[in-house]
Amino acid sequence: MTSLIVEESKLDKKEIAFLKTLLIQQLEEYTRRGVDAVSDMKEEDNFYPDPLDRASSETDRNFSLRIKDRESRLIKKIKSALDRIEEGTYGICETCEEGISFDRLKARPVAMHCIECKTKSEHFEKFIKE
Repeated sequence: MTSLIVEESKLDKKEIAFLKTLLIQQLEEYTRRGVDAVSDMKEEDNFYPDPLDRASSETDRNFSLRIKDRESRLIKKIKSALDRIEEGTYGICETCEEGISFDRLKARPVAMHCIECKTKSEHFEKFIKE
């Protein structure tokens, strides 16, 4: 079954292996960053007698927390992509079920939609917001 899906996704085994390695490296990097960030936050001295220093520290902390939240969501997407590789559904657009190009997956290995479907989706979202 996997070989059929590999044909449909237009990815060969070598490309899938490359992308899997890339995803694993990203997962390890973001996981390490998360552990480092938590230990850094624990070590921070949060007592600032000057209100401006305290406000600046809080702003920096909030910015760091937003970045960590985005990285946490990316970790979930990476794990999902690795699961799709194991299931044999990686590289297939969830909207049109056509293959996602290797170049797109190299640029964004967690992509779940082909460029055409993603572009349509973004145009639709923009239209709704206006």
